[in-house]
Amino acid sequence: MVPAIFGLSGLTLTADERAFFADADPAGYILFGRNIESREQVRTLTDELRALHGRDRLLITIDQEGGRVARMKPPVWPASPAGAAFDRLYDIAPASAIEAARANAQALAIDLAEVGISCTHAPVLDVRCEGAHDVIGDRSYGFEPIRVAAIGRAVLDGLARGGVAGTIKHIPGHGRACADSHKELPTVTASEDALERDIAPFRALAGAAMGMTAHVRYTAWDAENPGTLSPVVVGEIIRRRIGFDGLLLTDDMDMQALAGPVPDNAARALAAGCDIALNCWAKMDDMLGIAATCPDIRADSAARLERALAPTRVPADDTEGQGELFAKRDALLGLCEAEA
Repeated sequence: MVPAIFGLSGLTLTADERAFFADADPAGYILFGRNIESREQVRTLTDELRALHGRDRLLITIDQEGGRVARMKPPVWPASPAGAAFDRLYDIAPASAIEAARANAQALAIDLAEVGISCTHAPVLDVRCEGAHDVIGDRSYGFEPIRVAAIGRAVLDGLARGGVAGTIKHIPGHGRACADSHKELPTVTASEDALERDIAPFRALAGAAMGMTAHVRYTAWDAENPGTLSPVVVGEIIRRRIGFDGLLLTDDMDMQALAGPVPDNAARALAAGCDIALNCWAKMDDMLGIAATCPDIRADSAARLERALAPTRVPADDTEGQGELFAKRDALLGLCEAEA
């Protein structure tokens, strides 16, 4: 098995993709808007991927956070709020914010499971920081680590109730970065003591089954390498100090924060201790390069993948109760308007 998650080019598999994926046997896939048209179409696509590999439990992922990061959109799928909505509610009613986040995540998971998606890359556990780039911004659950962890835990719980795995991101923290890692490499010069605030939510949720790294350089830990490519950040900070022993995915290897060829960076990330390299854009040359350059998945990584997928229940046909979950979420979020 190639320790990579690959993207797909369109609404259906091409002949070249089908042949390559069958041969390479990647750890999983990620879907984007270009892969999504209707419920029936997405379900057919994910069914084909599972049939291609002959396994019901397959890591098929998506970035479906809510707010501005959502690949499944209205009018086919209902919109969900960004993380900041639960942060605002927490100001006046913490328990209600946690329950609203849990209900929203469970309802979202029902939509994902129905079309055969087994994982969403959420919750965002990055702690907001004044003056930082807004690439995180309202995706975060707030400026307080305890609050971010509490809401994030509720999201993981809600997703699990709907049969879908979550991904805590972006370990060890993207919230204070002053640049967008999609465009350039952010450098964080905060001290080790200051960075304790950033890692606190990840430490609180270190038992999560899956996490995603940050393409951010932290000078206090490794002045040369972005976190994704740093044995120090992955081994010492993520695995030991934070205590995360789940399946560790990279952020997208094609982001401009990383210099150099995608296959080489994928191999560097795996050598640094990441379990899976994420490659989103379905560029066949890059995917072929990753398959040729990277070793087979390590035994410990394969075990983490199995643990992450074990509780998932997709595809699913039962959407009973979703309306009640949305109603509960909306009633609770409505408390903010009532307070105003």
